[in-house]
Amino acid sequence: MMSDENRDPQTHDPEAGPMHPVTAGSMLYTLVDPEKGHEVAYNRWYERDHFYGGCMTGPWCFAGSRWVATRAMKDLRFPIEGNSVNNPSDRGSYLAVYWVENGHHDDHFAWGADQVVKLYMAGRGFQERRHAHTVLYTHRSNRYRDADPVPVDVALDHGYAALVSIVVEPSDGASTGDLAAWLDAEGLPGLMADGPVASCAQWTAVPRDEMTNNAPMDLGSSPIGPDATMQLFFVEDDPRECWDRFVDYAARLEASGLGRVTSASPFLRTVVGTDRYTDELW
Repeated sequence: MMSDENRDPQTHDPEAGPMHPVTAGSMLYTLVDPEKGHEVAYNRWYERDHFYGGCMTGPWCFAGSRWVATRAMKDLRFPIEGNSVNNPSDRGSYLAVYWVENGHHDDHFAWGADQVVKLYMAGRGFQERRHAHTVLYTHRSNRYRDADPVPVDVALDHGYAALVSIVVEPSDGASTGDLAAWLDAEGLPGLMADGPVASCAQWTAVPRDEMTNNAPMDLGSSPIGPDATMQLFFVEDDPRECWDRFVDYAARLEASGLGRVTSASPFLRTVVGTDRYTDELW
């Protein structure tokens, strides 16, 4: 398994190819349910207006993509009780993920906080929706299956079939360092080897502050704790074809005594410009 942690441009080997200095430093993870009966209208409003007007036109936001949890995807989620992201576990249908360039967290999200208020005041909001988990995250590290991988920084544009969102937390009494070492040496290699899981981006949640608390709507479940890690896995196949890998990953982590999975949720990529999946949410 490969890592791009601690890349140093001063020691970069030119034969390894050019460095890509535009890297993801922050993420907006926004998981939402439309109200029943408003699925098509919500999908069209989000992809045709809010995706751009509320995020992509902002400074330093360089990538974004949308994903959907159909009923079949929601039925794979675990744990059912005490899920740290989806509470109840079937809450949250549409996920939008955005990358913000490293070093520009405040620049973008200060703009975003002001922009969303302006959009709602201009009548460009959508009232018939409910946030399940809308949280800012800062980048921690990436892990890859391949020696020459698709960088996480371009993963949102690559066209992966699916995204799997996992939250890992240390067990009581276990250190975050020991947990991280186990994930690198055993947990992630076993999950990713010889299969469709191509990469994993790991993130730390940003606590709610004055800026996010001023949002013109409830943002859903609270940010995960400071010792927890949000893992986003980019998958080349339908999650149903490889979900046993994630179930096994959670079981091995639990058996290690070092941590546990407190949320696991698969998503399919939306088909932009269509209403596909809007009739499969419930």
